[in-house]
Amino acid sequence: MAVTETVATTDLEFARQLGQQLRVDSIRCSTAAGSGHPTSSMSAADLIAVLIARYLQYDWAKPKDPNNDHLIYSKGHASPLCYAMFKAVGAITDAELMTFRKFGSRLQGHPTPALPWVDVATGSLGQGLPIGVGVALAGQYLDKLPFHVWVLCGDSELAEGSIWEALDKAGHYQLSNLTAIWDINRLGQRGETELGWNLDAYRRRVESFGCFPIVIDGHDLGAVDRALGEALSNTGKPTVIIARTVKGKGFSEIENKDGWHGKALPPDMAERAIKELGGIRNLKVKTQKPERGAAPRRPTAAEPVLPTYKKEDKVATRKAYGDTLLALAAIPEVVAMDGEVSNSTHADEFAKAHPERFFEVWISEQQLVAIAVGMSVRGYKPFASTFAAFFSRAYDFIRMAGISQANIRLTGSHAGVEIGQDGPSQMALEDLASMRAIHSSTVLYPSDPNQTAKLTRIMADTPGIVFMRTTRGAYPTLYGAGETFKVGGSKVLRQSPKDRVTLIGAGVTLHNCLAAADALAAKKIPVRVIDLYSVKPVDVKTLREAARVTKGRLVVVEDHYPEGGIGAAVLEALAGDPPIRMAHLAVRGLPESGKPEELMNAAGISSRHIVAAATKLAQAR
Repeated sequence: MAVTETVATTDLEFARQLGQQLRVDSIRCSTAAGSGHPTSSMSAADLIAVLIARYLQYDWAKPKDPNNDHLIYSKGHASPLCYAMFKAVGAITDAELMTFRKFGSRLQGHPTPALPWVDVATGSLGQGLPIGVGVALAGQYLDKLPFHVWVLCGDSELAEGSIWEALDKAGHYQLSNLTAIWDINRLGQRGETELGWNLDAYRRRVESFGCFPIVIDGHDLGAVDRALGEALSNTGKPTVIIARTVKGKGFSEIENKDGWHGKALPPDMAERAIKELGGIRNLKVKTQKPERGAAPRRPTAAEPVLPTYKKEDKVATRKAYGDTLLALAAIPEVVAMDGEVSNSTHADEFAKAHPERFFEVWISEQQLVAIAVGMSVRGYKPFASTFAAFFSRAYDFIRMAGISQANIRLTGSHAGVEIGQDGPSQMALEDLASMRAIHSSTVLYPSDPNQTAKLTRIMADTPGIVFMRTTRGAYPTLYGAGETFKVGGSKVLRQSPKDRVTLIGAGVTLHNCLAAADALAAKKIPVRVIDLYSVKPVDVKTLREAARVTKGRLVVVEDHYPEGGIGAAVLEALAGDPPIRMAHLAVRGLPESGKPEELMNAAGISSRHIVAAATKLAQAR
């Protein structure tokens, strides 16, 4: 018979029994699902039991309470433990627990914010701790609230560089409100982890990053209790609890045995395990609620006064982005971070004026994106910037941010061959394709400073993952300060009823399209020019109308590889329409160093190549 008990005590014997319940429920739900990671959950059960029974401050009925602690499962495959914990605190029922991994259930294979108590999606290892750094930064430097950030990590993910990026930044920013709990159970997916149970090696590494290590037996509840208490009393440094644990703890048939990672116990074995663990329990925990301190009070935002530029001005879009980001400081939720290139992205303008809301992340792009995600958890509007090419280092973090339904703004400068002499290592030629592929993403590519200012303002209020591609060089101002823009829009800069070809560009190639249009006009070939500044979503209506007028003759020009960029967006938009004849001018070879004009000409995306392609199409029947 199941034992039911509701306890508000901090007694360690209750925590011991709770740990056994968490193990049993991890087995029950994964066996019912026929898949999952019960053994990875069983090793960390005592750590979580003591944490939720004695230290975590959280109002489960009010998951958005700004005073709540944050608990992030960086080892997201331990989801059976996470969901067993939710049952123990009364957030879900036992019936829902048993829907684990079933179609339509909130209890997915790895936790996602489909559950209101889950801050971010995890499961791609090495991400929970970096995001926890972002949450802790917000708490210590912005909200200035006493909540604590707890992050449960597995030892396999400690081989990920992103974990050490996180500790480096946590140590640098002295995040005493952050505690990482490392579940060192020795066994990974296919055998022993890199360091096994070499706890001293972990300790030395943690110390070298300016963090405070506490080495314990993760199944000695007294030691766990003391370590968690010490973490809360520690000031000036983040704490890392390095806990030696046993995979499959509590069931003698599989304890510390290889080959059980990611495998649900078959029903007969599960029955024996549950019996050995003391049977099914229904213990309920009354987690401490946070003290009702003052919620962060942010002043009412004034509408930012955006910078404006004259028609005779030549201003790089990266500079206009920096000018506008500075103006967006009028919105209290706006914060900014950069990867040690702020004097090139021009985020340094915000940093100089508002150092309390700017976070330097140096050359650690995974941590750059993770901090943005963590800030979004706390309701901020983060703008993260670096060279567009370097966001590729953080692509998995951006992908997971989409799954987390995070609201972050990413600005990538120095895109395409247009950057010139720096060469191909600095040239983002894949960024539009990669960012378009992200769930919930918006992709913007402005061509002049007034447009950049308006689109940067729009970014602040656009949900999801918003990416803006900015240009290194300065080009003519095309739009007046009063021009309006929208997500999913475009601008037709040249048009007539007699247009024979449509030229489509964005950013630098729009300027090339306009130069080509002038040359074509001299040849008596009227063309339509479209500024496709919203690459995702695209303006399907305008594209269809242009294709109709010019009888499907399109020239798409982009400073990007041909796969997945503007050309792909146009073809996808027109896929259901009558046949089109599209000349796609893109960067097809491996670039080298040179002047921007030389490189665009070599890539076949200069105005003369546009003229040639349009002339050929205009002559086609």
